Amino acid sequence: MTKTILLATTAMLLTAGAAQAQSANGAPSTAPATPPQVAEAPVPTGPTQNSPEVDTAQQGVLVFTPDFFAEQRPNTALDMVVRVPGFSVNDGSGNRGFEGAVGNVLINNARPASKNDTGSNVLSRTPANQVERIELIRGGAPGIDMQGYSVVANVILKTENTRQSIVTFNANLFEGGQDLFGGSYQFTAREGERTWGVTLSDGISSSDSNGVGTVVRTDANGNVIRQEDWFNDQYGGGTAIRGNFATPLFGGKIDLTARYGVNDFHSVSLQTATDVRRENLYDDDGDSGEFGAVYTRPLSPRLNLETRLIHEWSTFDNASTSRTRLGAIDNPEQRFASEGDASESILRGLVRFEHSPALTFETGAEVAYNMLETNQAFTVGGVPVPLPSASVKVEEIRGEMFGKGTWRIDPKLTLEGGLRVEASTISQSGDADQEESFFFPKPRFLATWTPMADNQLRVRFEREVGQLDFGDFAASADLDDENVLGGNVDLVPEQRWISEAIYERRFWGEGIISIGLRHDAIVDAIDVIPLDDGLSAVGNIGDGTLDQLNVNFTLPFDKLGVPGGTFRFRNTWNKTEVTDPTTGEKRPISNVRPTQAVISWEHDITTWKFQYGGAWLPLLGQKSFDPDQSSSWRGSDYFELWAEYKPTATLSIRTQVNIWNDFDQERIVYADRTTRDILFIEERFIDPRTFWQIRLRKTF
Repeated sequence: MTKTILLATTAMLLTAGAAQAQSANGAPSTAPATPPQVAEAPVPTGPTQNSPEVDTAQQGVLVFTPDFFAEQRPNTALDMVVRVPGFSVNDGSGNRGFEGAVGNVLINNARPASKNDTGSNVLSRTPANQVERIELIRGGAPGIDMQGYSVVANVILKTENTRQSIVTFNANLFEGGQDLFGGSYQFTAREGERTWGVTLSDGISSSDSNGVGTVVRTDANGNVIRQEDWFNDQYGGGTAIRGNFATPLFGGKIDLTARYGVNDFHSVSLQTATDVRRENLYDDDGDSGEFGAVYTRPLSPRLNLETRLIHEWSTFDNASTSRTRLGAIDNPEQRFASEGDASESILRGLVRFEHSPALTFETGAEVAYNMLETNQAFTVGGVPVPLPSASVKVEEIRGEMFGKGTWRIDPKLTLEGGLRVEASTISQSGDADQEESFFFPKPRFLATWTPMADNQLRVRFEREVGQLDFGDFAASADLDDENVLGGNVDLVPEQRWISEAIYERRFWGEGIISIGLRHDAIVDAIDVIPLDDGLSAVGNIGDGTLDQLNVNFTLPFDKLGVPGGTFRFRNTWNKTEVTDPTTGEKRPISNVRPTQAVISWEHDITTWKFQYGGAWLPLLGQKSFDPDQSSSWRGSDYFELWAEYKPTATLSIRTQVNIWNDFDQERIVYADRTTRDILFIEERFIDPRTFWQIRLRKTF
């Protein structure tokens, strides 16, 4: 459960300006004081040396030139993008396929050559002095592939010759825990239209929920039947090399990237009392690699071709071990081991026809092959325990055709409509031998209306189809919570009919207030279902709903007497409903947070070459449901405070401290699935460790 807390908490923190910037190479996300320029209606189709003309009646595309960021002295393009008001970098879901799985950052109107070479990665190795302008595209624009996002950032680069190296050192220092150290070296070069570079990295991975505490287990009448001390630590890292190369070719341009890396992750949780020791260990080792190529070429003045090839692969070898000693007696050791490999290959092509500066059509297709092969074993005291789908190979062949049109009717109204048609076949071999085919049409409509300057309304209706996690076809285990999941070979992709409306108002240059309403009608919702022999598995549990309210508020303090100061608030309220497959009663969908506000303050003091800020999460938590137990965690008062000093234009020193008040985890285990009588309630009261992050970065 603590791993879930880490990932979900970090994802939310990234939405706060300071926290998001730290995740993306540590640049603070404070708002600059100069108002942006506003682009005229047509979106530029490539790098130019002059900024577009200003048309204040058109607010669909905002253009930020380098002087907008000059006072903060950015080192990289990423330092600039994270400061764009009203924008948060999203590197994509990482789902299989390309369409709908990539991020909201474009470089020269195109996404990176590989899904894993994300927009933030590319920007982090792009010198700031190579940025000509950043276009914030809201609601769509002709010639821009929005990939389902309502807002994207398009970074237009210069073509002047340059060479640059960036050396970074990172440290995570935990109070009473595992200290971690890492770093990277990045080299980039450009000669006209040709660019190349290499990145060497030694990364670190840790959990913000590491800590100590107590575990108390009570029976249905509240009697204490277990009380023990708790210790938890999670850490890991990875070493990788990446190369990039782009050059003109046959009248177009080819962009290549390749990467290879090795990684590891370790976790230990320990419960102790007099004559009691319960130890749970998890170790994972693996490697991964990828290759990506994108070729773009104009076929005529108004017709452009883009072809993309991506291949990714990975291997893994992990094991969970649970050991318990009660007095002088050692209980039989439980061990769940898994090893295997996975891969994905994608071939995609599209043709874009620009009928006019206001009307663009796109059509294309992609085909993908995905594979996961895994062998798993569960033993108790060395004796094998049979599991459904313990060894399985899952293969998917998926094809998708798509077409869309973007029409800027006038400077105030843009319409985008499209249809994607997906067909796939998923086959399984090994312990299960079957094949299933799926067909889904996925229509999309987006309208962007700008009735007056600084006001915009975006309305979206779309059908999204989720992708099955191949790992759910095989067995898994969480020995820490005494839970073993069997595999499910009958999974069907979850589908959502999404209706969404977002209103955005800009004021005082970089001030923003946006309110979004969303409703999802969910078909074949995925959660946990009961299996025979007391097991459970991830499966489809029927139809459900999601209702969502999103508020994003940014208040610059320049007009309030604090130049360079910015206050931010954002929150997403979620209400979900589905029918529980065990009880037949209505309940929320597992692992969806009902609310989690992020409140932050950022301040640039340019005369001191100094920036500082902080983020506060007043309340956070979520709940999950299983046929035999339900679990939840709840925390409060998560603080993240940071400061950065740039003594020169090429050197930055950043420090950050994360402080989290106590949080608790609760697990309710039922005696049986029929009566649902409570067998016991277990609570963990955890004091997370305070930890410091230090980053030194030198550009030369």
